[in-house]
Amino acid sequence: MQDIRGLDLSKTFYNLSYKELFKHETDKKLKGLAKGIVTEFGAVTIDTGQFTGRSPQDKFVVAGGVSGEHVWWAKPEHKGSDNHPLAQESFAQIYDLAVDYLYKQKLYVIDAWCGASEKNRIGVRVITAVPWQAHFAKNMFIPPSPKASEGQAVFNSDWIVAVASGVTVPNWQELGLNSENAVVINLEKKLLVICGNWYGGEIKKGIFSVMNYLLPLKGVGSFHCSANLGKNKETALFFGLSGTGKTTLSADPKRKLIGDDEHGWDDDGIFNFEGGCYAKVINLSKEKEPDIFGAIKRNALLENVVIDKDGKIDFTSTAKTENTRMGYPLSHIKNIVKSGRGRHPKTVVFLTCDSFGVLPPVAKLTIGQAMYWYLSGYTAKVAGTERGVTEPSATFSSCFGGPFLTVHPTIYAKILGEKIKEHGSEVYLVNTGWINGGYGVGKRMDITATRVIIDRILDGSLKKAEYEKLRPFGLMIPKAIKGVEAEILNPRNGWADKDEYDRMAERLASSFIANFKTFTDTQEGKKLEAAGPRL
Repeated sequence: MQDIRGLDLSKTFYNLSYKELFKHETDKKLKGLAKGIVTEFGAVTIDTGQFTGRSPQDKFVVAGGVSGEHVWWAKPEHKGSDNHPLAQESFAQIYDLAVDYLYKQKLYVIDAWCGASEKNRIGVRVITAVPWQAHFAKNMFIPPSPKASEGQAVFNSDWIVAVASGVTVPNWQELGLNSENAVVINLEKKLLVICGNWYGGEIKKGIFSVMNYLLPLKGVGSFHCSANLGKNKETALFFGLSGTGKTTLSADPKRKLIGDDEHGWDDDGIFNFEGGCYAKVINLSKEKEPDIFGAIKRNALLENVVIDKDGKIDFTSTAKTENTRMGYPLSHIKNIVKSGRGRHPKTVVFLTCDSFGVLPPVAKLTIGQAMYWYLSGYTAKVAGTERGVTEPSATFSSCFGGPFLTVHPTIYAKILGEKIKEHGSEVYLVNTGWINGGYGVGKRMDITATRVIIDRILDGSLKKAEYEKLRPFGLMIPKAIKGVEAEILNPRNGWADKDEYDRMAERLASSFIANFKTFTDTQEGKKLEAAGPRL
């Protein structure tokens, strides 16, 4: 049995059932955070304390060693990188603090795989004193087979996640941290250590960051995207930041879901990293998202939702956070690919929500444009959604997942470009944002029209369409799509003031050009500048 610094794991609770996890209590210092409340649906809801989302300023990667040469370190010129370097000596003290704390607790241990590919998965052992965190890991990762049979590997914990949420780092300034809380990845020792932070997403995204280091260095794609499978077993990938419709559009009743968030692309095809989903549930309704709503049942874990004394959930409430979440196993969704694998994708969709109203509802991308838009990872915040935001603002997140990238973004883009070229994948940009004007003037793209566009992409209709070029972005847009009003396909046509459209388009193009300077510190990035907008 693999331990960490002599921790006695012989008396711990391994891979507990749902019922067993929640009948056990942890120490009194947890202030009730460890105790779940059963909701009206039989799921359990818990609170994650002050952290209701990831804490990027507390994420560190231990510097030094061979791994340090490959990491995309957080620097002023590296916008979007959360990989703050931490000295090995500082890590040693944080590690000791975490293990000393865990040594005194009743421990819960979950063993699981990250990755549905036997060639490219890692074994993860999550050690925590908090039962719901163990259950979160149980939902998120892929359980090992009960018995190793012929052709199935015996589980091996390649990586250890030590979750010491109940202890903070008193001498954090001396150690070079940004607060008393820490989420630290040690690539050399294969350890993820969490101190002072209760948010379950740090476990999930910490291991995603690990995969984002390991796979690209082997030439394997590691992507923040959803994936689904059509009736003829054709695979499609959907990339997009929060609010662009990635989860909604990939959960297509006509197609089977492979996974909703993290995937690899190797020589055999696409594979899901996870065994569950971690969906936002703010404003969740049975009518709009029936699959996710139907997943609220026994074994699901709801985070930071507002409930009354009878366990009834108010999905509209943001009293605790707008980032209310639910973790649940994929088995809670009927229309899934149980193997977690798919063939090489024939279709790749980049989703954006452009609140400036200048991007088209759909455009077909060349390989160079695909790499450029992937690196840019663009969407736009809508005025009024955040304090102080009074007009639309461009948001760029490298590779549609900048905070989770561990090596330079151009490495992921190069792999994606090579895969697209090798397998003849078609790439499309789909805008779920505003048409006929920007936010406050125009209107948001109707979801039914977007679904028609996605259907036409997936059935191959758009391959045969006649296209025209949209400047200044150089995007090829279809002149007609069956079932979609032709006048909305060229965004400029929908603006009453065409000169104002041109000014707004140039403004957004300038933002793209300025942002892309982030990637021109490599030859790959310099070459791709030509695939971007031209002024």
